Amino acid sequence: MVGVEEENNHDNGHERNTMTINGNGTPLHNGNCTEEKLDELRRLLNKSDGDLLKIVSVGAGAWGSVFAALLHDSYGNFRDKFQIRIWRRPGKAVDRSTAKHLFEVINSREDILRRLIRRCAYLKYVEGRLGDRILYADEILRDGFCLNMIDTPLCPMKVVTNLQEAVWDADIVINGLPSTETREVFEEISRFWKERVSVPIVISLAKGIEAALKPVPRIITPTQMINRATGIPLENILYLGGPNIASEIYNREYANARICGAHKWRKVLARFLRRPHFIVWDNSDLVTHEVMGGLKNVYAIGAGMVAALTNESATSKSVYFAHCTSEMILITHLLTEEPEKLAGPLLADTYVTLLKGRNAWYGQMLAKGELSLDMGDSITGKGMIQGVSAVGAFYELLSQSSLNVFHPEEKKPVAPVELCPILKILYKILIKRECSTEAILQALRDETLNDPRDRIEIAQNHTFYRPTLLGKP
Repeated sequence: MVGVEEENNHDNGHERNTMTINGNGTPLHNGNCTEEKLDELRRLLNKSDGDLLKIVSVGAGAWGSVFAALLHDSYGNFRDKFQIRIWRRPGKAVDRSTAKHLFEVINSREDILRRLIRRCAYLKYVEGRLGDRILYADEILRDGFCLNMIDTPLCPMKVVTNLQEAVWDADIVINGLPSTETREVFEEISRFWKERVSVPIVISLAKGIEAALKPVPRIITPTQMINRATGIPLENILYLGGPNIASEIYNREYANARICGAHKWRKVLARFLRRPHFIVWDNSDLVTHEVMGGLKNVYAIGAGMVAALTNESATSKSVYFAHCTSEMILITHLLTEEPEKLAGPLLADTYVTLLKGRNAWYGQMLAKGELSLDMGDSITGKGMIQGVSAVGAFYELLSQSSLNVFHPEEKKPVAPVELCPILKILYKILIKRECSTEAILQALRDETLNDPRDRIEIAQNHTFYRPTLLGKP
């Protein structure tokens, strides 16, 4: 991404006026407005002169690493005002085939090659390629390489492997963990925050959910997990998501995102995070947007299966898209009184995930036989496949009789999952393992399958909203 920088350094060491040249040669100007956005956030956090604004990203998957790198690229030059670090667990070895590929990436980029030679770090990648040395994920991250995104070199990062050291005095914590790991890690973090005077801000990037069935069926999102684990009030926890691919954002492809949460923080944070190529909007509806971010991963896995099983048939994929989007529309009517407000963001996020997301890729690899369910849902080079656990959570929730809705054709109450045939078959394939991936095509080709329009009409014409699903009275 960052190819050339023309610097105009002042005596205080800041790059006050920096012109960055991106990969296609377009100049991107970051002048005094960058420092103004930083100062605005510092004032809101009551930072005095000489007191660093400390941000740490917890978790070093593709999006967590890119997010931290974007902040470093924008604000890392203001060293007496700003500090960004990233935490990841130590000891994760890079296998030899990945080390070989990483070496090829390094040698294909003259700027990266020169950077590593200047840092006296090139030799270890030579040794890693030869198998004479084991490289580790935290080690290569310090040089700007994310294990889940080898083909996209980042800026060198300040990496911390001790969780207490990383978070104990952080002003802002970025949750870059999968939803399946969020609760455990933040429960550990809470032990380090018991003596804190100030309350930190947490921005969660996680897209996934859990299901709680008692006392009433409800969805538990990562922000709620963080709230329960740490006691930090929900007004200090925000969610950021959008239709984007991490590697493309770092390579300055134009993207949109939305930060959701309390008004006190989200407006300033939206301005702080905004870039010419990364436009951040804000919204108050945190939990619903968060749930939608997890929902699209469910159907992305099925889309990948259909694409692989039909040799990328555009017709088959469009049939699948019609049915899966109608199910998502139905589910949004269960979750919110104003589902139409979510239609655009949900469909956009779904679209980009189908095009290039890891969940769609996972579905393809399963259908091609290049991956198996026995390998688990954490895949080398890709990270956690969030859609698998989300399939289980949504199925369990929508199977509960307490959520029954009236089926106009059958003239009786049914569990919402009975109106979601794709979700049902994905559950049988991925969770119960009762069917092969080909079963998803059998489900689509069933002549008794209702017109997707019928499903949407049922949602629109009946009282569907179940506020208890999101923990509302």
